[in-house]
Amino acid sequence: MLMPFLAQASQTTLPVASCSGLHRRHPARNFGRYCRWWGARSKAIHSPRSVFGPTNGAPSSDIVKKRKIVEHIILLRAKPNISDAEEKDMLDYLYTSQYQMRGILTVSLGRIEGPNSESFTHAVFMRFQQKEDIAKFQSSSYYSKVLDEHVKPVSYGLVSVDFESEVEDDIIPLFRRGEDFNYGVEFMLLISFLETASRESVEDALAHLQKLIIHYSSFIVQATSGCCLDHMDGLYSHAAVIRFPSIDDFKLFKESTEYKDMWTSKFHPVTERCLELHFVVDPVGNQLM
Repeated sequence: MLMPFLAQASQTTLPVASCSGLHRRHPARNFGRYCRWWGARSKAIHSPRSVFGPTNGAPSSDIVKKRKIVEHIILLRAKPNISDAEEKDMLDYLYTSQYQMRGILTVSLGRIEGPNSESFTHAVFMRFQQKEDIAKFQSSSYYSKVLDEHVKPVSYGLVSVDFESEVEDDIIPLFRRGEDFNYGVEFMLLISFLETASRESVEDALAHLQKLIIHYSSFIVQATSGCCLDHMDGLYSHAAVIRFPSIDDFKLFKESTEYKDMWTSKFHPVTERCLELHFVVDPVGNQLM
């Protein structure tokens, strides 16, 4: 959903990396059919490095107990004149909100690496137990104070995207605790599809993304994906968040021939818009100094 006090994101097509192209906006009536399929298939995208041992990305819902969660992405546009101290202060308050409010399972955030057509400068990833917790979080007096005192004065606006997914029902993958989650790169992928795209072609594209994640599972700490909750009113219908151990592992995935071929042959013909963003995990902003 869009935060009420902030400007809405541009409605133009995003010419980002392999997602470029000028297409018509996907009508809300077609989102449901893709979301139902994506929700059923997204169980295969899980944590290859979970405490349950290596799974090589194979579907494990029959072996490992899963838990439904809701992923919350916040994208910020900081003002060009923001100081290092103001930036660190903004990120610190957003990060420590997990200790001030119930329902937040984990938080990661950082400065977005590289340019993007929407001019987002920072990204925040939060995980909630259920979608009702997000509503409570966004309407809370504490979060409103953080926005009023530490975000609004140094930013032009933000956009938030929510999607449902599943992870192993264990403390380490659920709360993203442990050595593997202390560092790395967070990769965010947001997608919507063309009005004219057939169901089969969309399902084929999403299936190829899952297969690629499985193929590169040894280079991935955790991956979640799902249908956006507010897809009928928002810019995107599907989202995925992938945590890599390092920037080298991220580049190996993102710059691979398989990834480029997947976008060229599967996604580009059916994608109306997409946004690819990544940031180095920096929980308390200490890398900003």
